[in-house]
Amino acid sequence: MTPRTMRQLRQFHLWFGMIFAPAILFFAFSGALQTFDFQETVDGVAPPKWIAVIAAIHKKQDFPKPRKPRPEGAAPAAAATPAEKSAPARPAPAHSPWPLKVFVGLMSIGLMASTLLGITIALSNRTSRRRSLLLLTLGTVLPISMLFV
Repeated sequence: MTPRTMRQLRQFHLWFGMIFAPAILFFAFSGALQTFDFQETVDGVAPPKWIAVIAAIHKKQDFPKPRKPRPEGAAPAAAATPAEKSAPARPAPAHSPWPLKVFVGLMSIGLMASTLLGITIALSNRTSRRRSLLLLTLGTVLPISMLFV
């Protein structure tokens, strides 16, 4: 490749990187939380609201919808049939999901660290600092505003 082509590719990489960096950080973080099921209700204890909100944004690209309380004495929404009640429980999987969960957690940390390093490098370049800040701001404000449309 010619030096001119390489400069243009680096320029496009800078632009795309700065626009998408906030989303990459958000989705890497929220994905890591979901990998370890922090958004799930466990033993009747709901997760913190902020985790439920970012999980809903990550999975459904929307804020969580409030659940309607069930009237007292009402049957659960999906009552089990007699055949389902007598069916044996599913056996546990033969393998442990933890090695892959740990790998995905480390991958999320690596992706966030790499993205933060890229932002640092971009902002340390005086010739492109203003444009980088503008693109970083655009990459932050644009997706947030789309949540409210």
